[in-house]
Amino acid sequence: MKVCGFTIVRNAVKYDYPVCESIRSVLPLVDEFIVLVGNSDDETLQLIESIRSSKVKIHHSVWDDSLREGGRVLAVETDKAQALIGNDYDWAIYIQADEVLPEKSLEPLKSAMQRWKDDSVTEGLLLNYLHFYGSYKYVADSPKWYRAEIRVIRPGKGISSWKDAQGFRKDGRKLCVRRTEATMHHYGWVKPPELQQAKQRFFHRLWHSDDWVNQHVGNNNVFDYAGIDSVRLFVDSHPEVMQERISRQNWEVTIDVRRKNLKFTYRIARFLEKKTGWRAGEYKNYRVIN
Repeated sequence: MKVCGFTIVRNAVKYDYPVCESIRSVLPLVDEFIVLVGNSDDETLQLIESIRSSKVKIHHSVWDDSLREGGRVLAVETDKAQALIGNDYDWAIYIQADEVLPEKSLEPLKSAMQRWKDDSVTEGLLLNYLHFYGSYKYVADSPKWYRAEIRVIRPGKGISSWKDAQGFRKDGRKLCVRRTEATMHHYGWVKPPELQQAKQRFFHRLWHSDDWVNQHVGNNNVFDYAGIDSVRLFVDSHPEVMQERISRQNWEVTIDVRRKNLKFTYRIARFLEKKTGWRAGEYKNYRVIN
């Protein structure tokens, strides 16, 4: 079984992305890892080079900053990265620059790739998600956060990144995927408040006009984490590759986990989910097959 990893990255130093930890977390699973480095205003290239693994193959790209509708540029760059994968790979693992795969998820994901390698019906594999928020001790848990997404696909089979690169489709239709027992940690909402605010201003420009960004993100110097509707405490362990970064945390965010500011539809969805396991209105950009 041959497996290739791939990701895109731009301004990772400037906006404090854990991209090295992200890449290192999946290196045990891949034969090669493709990193498409976008035109950056910082030392992103040197950061990727510091990984010093023969598996890591660095390529370069220039982002089209005029693609400001729905985060389309992220999908374009992701497709560019996927196109660099050789035709002899069975699977491709896509990981975003703020995602990290825990060590305990390596074996379940490897087993799933081996199990479904020769099954032509299976177009991708689905991973569970934990979305950390504010600091490494909180997990956002309202129904608006997606519980799973496709992170393993068949390369070279006409599968392309969908909309803002959250997931994938083939000729516009949802992929047929299998669930796995692997869980991805998403750390995009864990940054010092001033860097989170800067990232929000940059990132929303991939979706909206400058006027929209000024109106909805504002010109504050720090991000207000208190606006979250619901979080819970994280009682498990973080990936080993994240330990050094976590030890450097130099800001404090305190959120009352008892406070729930869920809108009515989310309250109903949460009630039903607790009773049945089904989440009403859940966005699923895939079709799970059994």
